[in-house]
Amino acid sequence: MKNLLLENIRIALTAIRSQSLRTFLTIMIIAIGIMALVGILTAIDVIKEGISSNFTTMGANTFNIRNRGSNIRIGGGRKKVQVFQTITYLQATKFKEEFKFPSWTSVSCVASRAAIVKTNEQKTNPNITVFGGDENYMITSGYELESGRNFSQQELTSASNVVLIGSEIKSNLFKKVNPINKEVFIGGHKVKVIGVLKEKGSSFGFGGDKIVVLPLSNARNYFGTGDMSYVINVLSSSPELMEATIGEATGLFRRLRKLGATDLQNFEITKSDNLSVMLIDNLKYVTVAATLIAIITLIGAAIGLMNIMLVSVTERTREIGVRKAIGATSKTIRNQFLIEAIVICQLGGMLGIFLGIAMGNAVSLFFDQGFIIPWAWMIMAAFLCLIVGLLSGLIPAIKAANLDPIDALRFE
Repeated sequence: MKNLLLENIRIALTAIRSQSLRTFLTIMIIAIGIMALVGILTAIDVIKEGISSNFTTMGANTFNIRNRGSNIRIGGGRKKVQVFQTITYLQATKFKEEFKFPSWTSVSCVASRAAIVKTNEQKTNPNITVFGGDENYMITSGYELESGRNFSQQELTSASNVVLIGSEIKSNLFKKVNPINKEVFIGGHKVKVIGVLKEKGSSFGFGGDKIVVLPLSNARNYFGTGDMSYVINVLSSSPELMEATIGEATGLFRRLRKLGATDLQNFEITKSDNLSVMLIDNLKYVTVAATLIAIITLIGAAIGLMNIMLVSVTERTREIGVRKAIGATSKTIRNQFLIEAIVICQLGGMLGIFLGIAMGNAVSLFFDQGFIIPWAWMIMAAFLCLIVGLLSGLIPAIKAANLDPIDALRFE
């Protein structure tokens, strides 16, 4: 049985070589479909891993309280845009003062998203995010110090001109110099660098290293506006106390916002993993799209392969007649053509898997993730190629098997 299978495969390869151009085009169509499937699904796995790693650095027990976004309500044939009250500095600092649940609490704000940081010799692009933070900002935001120190309480109280800088700013402005105690200019204001944050990465648009952190009071003085909204970050003392901490925080902040028991909550509480879960969940649409693209391409390949096999049956009618005349059964002929179709599909599948892995891991390199071998998608791709080979080869194989040997021998 094994020898017969190997012989059929050898015959199939010989037949493939005899019609190399048509077979090559079919193999390429199959390869493109499999490449789309494996490549996009591998890239999605890379993106999921990157999203998870970026957000888990903040910790599984972190959440923030921020201003609720604009909301459109439709009723009575009219659209009404509801703008919610911003979180004021007084509300945020009052919360930090009164919240006694086991946790770390910080108050922060985004002062600018397009600042330039410069020294006397160098300057950055205007894409630096300026945060205002307090002594707990680093721990609640998942940052660590590479060198230097954090803000002291005196610096926060007296609005000292000091700053923490991200690792990318250090690389751009202080290539061979220790930046600690050096002066930089942010928006025209001179401040002294007291700390450098460890590299966090800037995958998926989150510029985690293109930041500077000023004392909150300085950020308010330099960049403050009347409608500036503040963010309260809370790090629960343990994941087990997360829900209880959120419950306590919600109750306290509703009181500070003077909300009644039936009033709509005009602020949002977001856990650190909520956004990553939402982003990953949205990737399922990309997965569905990739699968549909691959299936449509494979259907086209299957039709092309079936056409090649039908032409092959016609061209090899006398060969089929000779084989039947010397003892080959209809089952043997049928299996030969089925195996030939499967071999073509598997050759296309192997090429497509190789190209798909290369494409997916090109995305991995772009997002600075590790090399991924998508075993599950590879197995699924090989199985799909087997199904395509069986379906597209079945009709030509049955046609070949049913040929009358006498008529086949007479065929010109």
